[in-house]
Amino acid sequence: MKLLFVAAGLGAALLASGAAQAQPLNFDQAAYITCKEAHAMNPEARKALAVYLAEHAARYRGVMVPDGPMGAQLAHLVRGGCTLAPDAYLFTVIDRAILAEQKSLPKRQ
Repeated sequence: MKLLFVAAGLGAALLASGAAQAQPLNFDQAAYITCKEAHAMNPEARKALAVYLAEHAARYRGVMVPDGPMGAQLAHLVRGGCTLAPDAYLFTVIDRAILAEQKSLPKRQ
């Protein structure tokens, strides 16, 4: 259910930003957005995209992305990764952050 709201939020945020034609609305396109391109998005669209990609990566890894301090820790890792490699794909940076913290993340039920 949460993912449905995130996907709807992503679409709404992209439409509100006026960049719907240039921005993806499905995973196949979202996976190839670089950190630099994400940084150019408005904050709401960028956050919705990051949450969407994080949920996808977490499902694949069999974990959940929690709210609170652990979620903030993942966000800091992603921010650092994107700062070091702005041409990297945002999905790759998020997936590697989840992989790095996988042992401390709650398992998916």
